[in-house]
Amino acid sequence: MGAVTPLDSCEVITVHPDKVALTRENIPDLTETGRLAALFKLLGDPRRARILYALLEAGELCVCDLAASVDVPETAVSHSLRLLRTAGVVDNRRAGRMVYYRLADGHVRMLLDLSREHARHEERT
Repeated sequence: MGAVTPLDSCEVITVHPDKVALTRENIPDLTETGRLAALFKLLGDPRRARILYALLEAGELCVCDLAASVDVPETAVSHSLRLLRTAGVVDNRRAGRMVYYRLADGHVRMLLDLSREHARHEERT
């Protein structure tokens, strides 16, 4: 990285101290932003993203149907689902020997919908 030039830094400590104080009060703390960053990192894997979008479309699927839907080996799908379940992104239910997975809640659905819409918007601009 290059040296900091006068154009890269402010000449005063704060221009709008009230705005800075309000912003500092309302932004997430480091613990929360750490959890958010971990969630985005988890969602940032293309295979896991496809699994989540498959669940968004189907509502609920077992591992073998998910694997067939996203064209990923069952072992990789199982591993991804374990990570997603631990993070609270997906839930599961057992029906006999079968385990079915679904998105954990409406927030996950909304996040997926908004993310896809944003990505499509970026493609158009």
